[in-house]
Amino acid sequence: MGEFTINKEKVLQALSTVQEPDLKQDLVTLNMIQDIEIGVNQVRFTVVLTTPACPLKELIRRMCVEAIHEHLSPDVEVIINLTANVTSIRPLGAALIPGVKNVIAISSGKGGVGKSTVTANLAMALHRSGASVGIIDADISGPSIPLMFGAENMQPTITPKNGKNYINPIRQYGIKMISIGFLTPADSAVVWRGPMASQALKQFFGDTDWGDLDYLLIDLPPGTSDIHLTLVQTVPVTGAIIVTTPQKVALADAVKGMSMFRQPQINVPILGVIENMAWFTPEELPESKYHIFGQGGGQSLADKFDVPLLGQIPLVQGIREAGDGGRPAVMDVNPIVNEAFRNAAEGLAQQVAIRNATKEKTQMVEIQA
Repeated sequence: MGEFTINKEKVLQALSTVQEPDLKQDLVTLNMIQDIEIGVNQVRFTVVLTTPACPLKELIRRMCVEAIHEHLSPDVEVIINLTANVTSIRPLGAALIPGVKNVIAISSGKGGVGKSTVTANLAMALHRSGASVGIIDADISGPSIPLMFGAENMQPTITPKNGKNYINPIRQYGIKMISIGFLTPADSAVVWRGPMASQALKQFFGDTDWGDLDYLLIDLPPGTSDIHLTLVQTVPVTGAIIVTTPQKVALADAVKGMSMFRQPQINVPILGVIENMAWFTPEELPESKYHIFGQGGGQSLADKFDVPLLGQIPLVQGIREAGDGGRPAVMDVNPIVNEAFRNAAEGLAQQVAIRNATKEKTQMVEIQA
């Protein structure tokens, strides 16, 4: 087949046979194909993915090449540029956080399961994929995000804009962040009443200049509290992630957290479960797995609620050391840690894309507290 018979229509026809594996529709119907250029025996086009952290990008690339070769000619050179435009349930320009596409609640039933560690490393893994990411540390009982990012001594600045003062989030390692910890002296105990904490969280949304973000992760306090209610009353939440350990006591508490998001009047989709401390792996024995907190708990919790297990994070000494040292562990070179958090971040991004394509928009909760 000569180069003269190839045109854009035929390219689109060929690519309409390629189904996006998660969304179960073809790439052309999903408007994922752009900028088709026909050269001499060459086809060049862009595939716009739903997230830069797409775990299936190479599969999609391969399926596109195969479709062109099968439907046009096996001799055509296919050059594919992969970009991403993260999807959203929110109309951009909405009154609060106008440039933020997705608000993700990171929750746990109980304290001590490593929720903040998971939040920090998910944020870094998403950022490394090419996404723009922010964190709101709403954990009044132990705001640890500033420490984990080596930012505990930083103070947010204020900028007046359109007659209103806006907080500028701290930017560290490419992540924008704001924390209750930035507002209080590090060495003094501040007793937060529920209404004070809720007001602070509202300010983190309404009075902070977040700019454009693909994902804004909310590190919530353990359990269920006023903060959780304020979150779902203030902004539409794309979905929630539950962090647990394999222990029975952690799983029992995680069930309560999941049930809260599933209440009819709250109705926030659960994107999945991340099992932290899934097994212990000594640094010097990277192939060894010791299930010191039990085994299979995260999977059974995910199965019970019919949601995916997004990731299993091993208990590796370097993760704790990195967090205490002010650098999320993903920034270091331990391949086990990097792979675990990259897989979890890709799973999260994948579930956000599926959720945004297939579920109703999350409505803000209107409960008279």
